[in-house]
Amino acid sequence: MWTGRTTAIGAAAVTVLSLTALPARAADPKDATVVPVQVTGDPAKRFNLVILGDGYTPADMPKFRTHYAEHLNDLWTIEPFKSYRSYINVYAVEIPSGESGVSCDPSLSSPRRKTPLSMAFWSDCRTDGVQRLLLMDSAAAKTYADLVQGTTTANRQILALANSDTYGGAGGTYATASGGNAMSALIAPHELGHSLGALDDEYDYYQRGVPGGTYTGTEPESIHHTLLTEQEMKSQKKKWWRWLGERSESGGTIGRYEGGLYFSKGVWRPSQHSMMKSLGYYFDQVSRERMTERIASKVNLVQDHTPTTAPVGDDRVLWVETMHPTGHQLTVTWTVDGKTVHNKTNLDLSKLNLKEGTHTVQATVTDPTAFVRDPAIRSSAALRQVRTWTVDTRVTTPPDNAPVDFSSSTPTDKPVGSDSVVYAETTHPVKNVPVVRWEVDGKRVSGGDRNIDLGRLRLSKGTHQLVARVDSKSRTWTIDAQAPTVKYELSKAAKTRTRPGRTPEYVFDGPFTMRLTGSDDRPGVVVSEFRIDGDGWFNYFGWPTDSSAPWLFTENGTVIDGLTHGKLGKGRHTIEYRAIDPAGNIGAPGKFIVTLR
Repeated sequence: MWTGRTTAIGAAAVTVLSLTALPARAADPKDATVVPVQVTGDPAKRFNLVILGDGYTPADMPKFRTHYAEHLNDLWTIEPFKSYRSYINVYAVEIPSGESGVSCDPSLSSPRRKTPLSMAFWSDCRTDGVQRLLLMDSAAAKTYADLVQGTTTANRQILALANSDTYGGAGGTYATASGGNAMSALIAPHELGHSLGALDDEYDYYQRGVPGGTYTGTEPESIHHTLLTEQEMKSQKKKWWRWLGERSESGGTIGRYEGGLYFSKGVWRPSQHSMMKSLGYYFDQVSRERMTERIASKVNLVQDHTPTTAPVGDDRVLWVETMHPTGHQLTVTWTVDGKTVHNKTNLDLSKLNLKEGTHTVQATVTDPTAFVRDPAIRSSAALRQVRTWTVDTRVTTPPDNAPVDFSSSTPTDKPVGSDSVVYAETTHPVKNVPVVRWEVDGKRVSGGDRNIDLGRLRLSKGTHQLVARVDSKSRTWTIDAQAPTVKYELSKAAKTRTRPGRTPEYVFDGPFTMRLTGSDDRPGVVVSEFRIDGDGWFNYFGWPTDSSAPWLFTENGTVIDGLTHGKLGKGRHTIEYRAIDPAGNIGAPGKFIVTLR
């Protein structure tokens, strides 16, 4: 069954396991159905997230669809998945199970079930296992993932969801997560941090509720753990020295915080809390840089180009087709004999008046993302690629009859956000460059030659229509420029003070609850977030034991399964709240003030 490096969520299990506790059911691919959930391009040219379900009977399959939709809704709000969503295809493999649920859920005395992936808690029902460690038969998982044509072990990531409401998951070669727990959708990006990003846990304990010991080893290989002081990191230019002192994306400041790798002392991490320590927060910059590299490295930055195998004439057009991040634009720079001449995706050589003879033409495609600062990553193939042609003025290019049309684009079947970058690629006639014209609500607007940054248009609230035209062909998108809203509901306060134009204030003499309800003008799940006193934005998922229950704030917090939730010390606090819709629009935050006395 499962073999490989496995990291449990909420407890350490960094070990090599060889598990044979349960009888594995031979994988039978003919039972399964592949469902395209999001297709941004040819799977052979994309990073493919393949979501498998286990323990879902045919009657449970609607539940599986709900579970993976909730996971994806949260994933697309988290960077870098949000900005690089266009790099990712998502396929769900619906595998009907003869039994509902998975093994040893929630205890070792719970039934053992025969399911297609043999998923099981307690490290596969081991008496010495970790309850939250959810493992599966990796060979069976590969068999079912192979049903998605065009994907390989090199260009895909498997995420398996268990039909379970119990908190748990694992991150090894493949990632697993329970499908229906209140925090399930946050487990998945954490486990992908392990499986895809090779990130380590930042927990300062091995077993929940039991402080870890003191780290006594050498400098960790982990990119986000160190023994170095901040000054040593700067002077030696090691670890996260480039990010020190900046506001962390997960709250607070990037610095040096003791605890990690399951030890309470003797080792340090970059942020007070980040995705790899506390579910609900974002990846901090250090982890986000690694995740950006890993996602980008799963695709080819240059998707296609004019063939480079033979000299070309100076009477033709050279072209490159690139990837198109959702959050920003790539840069394309053309040089002739080392001199920059152009910065678009097509280069018409006939307009350069080249001298007779041969010339070297290069197109350099780079990703200028602010998520990466390490020069080694910036210069790697994940973020920078070069294509080179020899141009010989003696070569004559024969005419072609290539029709002018669109060849690919941002998918048109779902609304795009008002800050999105939308792209439209065309065919490539050898003698001319097809011009893409952009329109919003029937009026011409300026854009790039193959993409348009909608954020620069500062569109008014509401719905707009975007059209790209090339010759007589067109493609149309709906722009969702209406930000979502979120309402808060508090339990009864001892005192309430609300005045027009002023921040509402509430006074509580003891514990109180907060419910956030997000809404949007379009169908789809709205993700709500809150933060306290300017700390990191935290995903509101209800209460850890019941997603329908409101968040409970108390002076010392509530301990659930060894973790403390809802701790809010006495005194005055500012709580901000906001929502993110399926198109990626982020609503303006609201806020209120509470005093706990």
